[in-house]
Amino acid sequence: MVNPVVRIPDAKVALSTASVYPESTATAFEIAARLGYDGVEVMVWNDPVSQDIEALRRLSDYHRVPILAVHAPCLLITQRVWSTDPWTKLQRAQAAAEKLGASTVVVHPPFRWQRQYARDFVTGIWRMADETDVRFAVENMYPWRYRDREMLAYAPEWDVTKDDYRHYTLDLSHTATARSDALDMVDRMGDRLGHLHLADGRGSAKDEHLVPGRGTQPCAELLERLALTGFDGHVVIEVNTRRAMSGAEREADLAEALAFTRLHLASSVRVRRA
Repeated sequence: MVNPVVRIPDAKVALSTASVYPESTATAFEIAARLGYDGVEVMVWNDPVSQDIEALRRLSDYHRVPILAVHAPCLLITQRVWSTDPWTKLQRAQAAAEKLGASTVVVHPPFRWQRQYARDFVTGIWRMADETDVRFAVENMYPWRYRDREMLAYAPEWDVTKDDYRHYTLDLSHTATARSDALDMVDRMGDRLGHLHLADGRGSAKDEHLVPGRGTQPCAELLERLALTGFDGHVVIEVNTRRAMSGAEREADLAEALAFTRLHLASSVRVRRA
């Protein structure tokens, strides 16, 4: 007899600390614990706590929320965080991940004006990946647009599948901004897809990071596909809640994002029972 059952993959659902901005890293741990997230991804940025391994460890222990990933400080606003040298930033992100028990370091491709870093980036990431069990998951980005003009801000490519990396991070807000096909990108990443930033977007020139289900990206379809293929990486909610009028509204958005993710990761499959 064939009966439908629910199969839930081993993927853990984490909250990016960026999702509570402009609130603090500490607030992200509180919310993740209260809502029942499996862990957090720490965005290393200008909040001093995000840069302090011992402070992060104390937050993780106090709230009983593991740190699953560390996002290296790759943004324009973090150019001076953990040094101005991009390789030093990655070394410190790796060390933080190892000390905190995180399995993944998320990294953006270089900006085009970081010429030497961009020239050595692919081989350098492979070299670092060979020296640790931590995954360096390189994230897809997008062209910068202003009106009818387009600027290629990242090198070697904003579409990271055009280069050879051991692991990739797929960000669905970035596929929306790039106006690229997210599912096609997943196919190109194949089994090297190790990390997912789940958000939504409508194809605006701005990187929107909407709550999943509020834009045009195939968030539900992708989660269902990952469930069917037994994806065992991390699904990280990385949404923009800056416009929330209160802490309660922010928390409601993050609860909705978590519920959406858990629903679509529970995939109905048919198995044969004797």
